[in-house]
Amino acid sequence: MSEQFNEDGLILSSNYADTMNSVVLPYLKAKEKVSAALKGYESKPLYCVTYPADAPKGTVLVLHGFTENAYKFAEVIYSLLQNDFSVVAYDQRGHGRSWRDEGVQADPSLTHVGVFDEYVNDLKAVCDMVLKTMPKPWMIFSHSMGGAVTSLFLEQYPDVFSRAALCAPMIAPNRSNVPLAAVKAICRGAKLIGKGKQRIFLSKPYAGPENFATSCATGKERFDWYDGVKAAHKEFWNNGPTYAWTLESMKVTSRILAPGAVEKIVCPVRLYTADDDNSVLPEEQKQFIVRVKQGTHQFVQGSRHEIYRSSDDVLFPWWHDVLAFFKAGLQ
Repeated sequence: MSEQFNEDGLILSSNYADTMNSVVLPYLKAKEKVSAALKGYESKPLYCVTYPADAPKGTVLVLHGFTENAYKFAEVIYSLLQNDFSVVAYDQRGHGRSWRDEGVQADPSLTHVGVFDEYVNDLKAVCDMVLKTMPKPWMIFSHSMGGAVTSLFLEQYPDVFSRAALCAPMIAPNRSNVPLAAVKAICRGAKLIGKGKQRIFLSKPYAGPENFATSCATGKERFDWYDGVKAAHKEFWNNGPTYAWTLESMKVTSRILAPGAVEKIVCPVRLYTADDDNSVLPEEQKQFIVRVKQGTHQFVQGSRHEIYRSSDDVLFPWWHDVLAFFKAGLQ
């Protein structure tokens, strides 16, 4: 590995933007293959891309979180390739370059879903149409909302993935001390009067560069690079939920933690809890992982919600552990 990267293929932050733009992105562009006409649930088009490793030992599906997209995980994808994992990544519906509901298309920063199972069904479609063409074993790395989707998927389809790494998964979203019943009542009321696809109160449209100090990242160079990318690409402006999305997110905890549900997961799962997380709740993560038969839990000191955008001293050892977890599945 060159002096621009650490041993696992992560970028040294001292020259982050230049390395990302001059080395990582051209490398990924040369390898990527966009899956043409991929149809998700109800035949809605999804933007999905595959990256074949030079000597693949398996495949990792990368699943982003709320208001994110696959492009944001370029550094992670590059590292996986350098460690002989082929990669599948896609933009979940309502995000990035994938299909958006006609009712919210006027505001590219608005994020909507009718029913949370649409995300789960999309993941199933990607597995059936794209992942099946990739080298086994199949593993999954998912962040935040993607972790909630993955958890539900593993409960329903336990035989697809051989390992799952969950990065600050949204087993329960942070309600900012507002009672769950109150949030649900407000959102249900909004849907009843036809406002389900409207932006939830207190949320504002994307308005350009964001504030690192209040962000979910601790790596300033990583934050700055993607902040510039987001500002320049309208399709990446996702930043706020509709009433319908919010209601669905409030329902997900009881579904994931339903009696007997977690126990259906058979593959090894490693769950990473962020140290300073204002987006999801840690207690429900603990309740989930202790019920997974082959579950392990790691607390990541010095991290915010987006552990994968931490400073080098936090990111490097954490990601090395993720890679070791996946590599253990090759033995």
